[in-house]
Amino acid sequence: MTHPGQLLKQNNLYAGKELGQNFLSNPGTARMIVEKTGISKDTRVLEIGSGLGALTIPIAKIVTRVTAVEKDSRLIPLLQQELDNQNLQNVDIINKDVLKIDLAELSKDKKLVVIGNLPYNISSQILFKLVEERNSIEKAFLMFQKELAKRIIAPPGGRDYSRLSAVVQYAADISFVATIGPASFFPKPEVDSTILKFNFFETRAFNQEQEKVLFNVIKAAFSKRRKSLKNSMTGGEFDYTKQFVVQVLELAGIDDQRRAETLTVDEFKSLALAVWETL
Repeated sequence: MTHPGQLLKQNNLYAGKELGQNFLSNPGTARMIVEKTGISKDTRVLEIGSGLGALTIPIAKIVTRVTAVEKDSRLIPLLQQELDNQNLQNVDIINKDVLKIDLAELSKDKKLVVIGNLPYNISSQILFKLVEERNSIEKAFLMFQKELAKRIIAPPGGRDYSRLSAVVQYAADISFVATIGPASFFPKPEVDSTILKFNFFETRAFNQEQEKVLFNVIKAAFSKRRKSLKNSMTGGEFDYTKQFVVQVLELAGIDDQRRAETLTVDEFKSLALAVWETL
């Protein structure tokens, strides 16, 4: 692979801060990441944020077909040239915002393995999308800024536990894969990056409508996270009345003075079922 700094300079381009771009520049790190995924010839890979091909190239050398999504149209000709230089013709490049892609369309014949160095400015949004469309995904290997990764895997009871933590932990088993230092990127970020593995699973106990209620309940509970559940869930986007909130918390067996960050995923599920039954 050509160093991203060199590629960008040759084409009078720059890493877009507005797009959260930090390109993987260390070929050894890229190979390590791909090896950790355990992909094989028959794996159906969706790469999010293919950039200049640091991960795309080693992935394409293993699997039969790769779908590479890249929002930044400036990078597409450069990515294609890098693939041509390696004589790789098995990559379908999609120049589109991944948030607007229907994953079910890409996984008609086989579930996807999603791999990506996610743009830091929309990492959470992408993860919420993957959770919602997880029936199309076998597993995912995603790179985040270290602080966000810490929030994703945080247990209940601390300040790092958040709406994102609860939603993702409801939908997937999450495990640590590796830490990547700033020197492996161009331009160098100010923080370390962390790769997490997500094994998505079906949650048969909840149908689609009940799951929507669950996600709404989690969002409402964390909307004013410093307040008690009785107050944080009242009003706001979902217009719950205080009387309703107190009623469903009692039905779920949860003290209304507790705060969102203290609730386990199972407690959120109980609360969501209480809301579902009471609405």
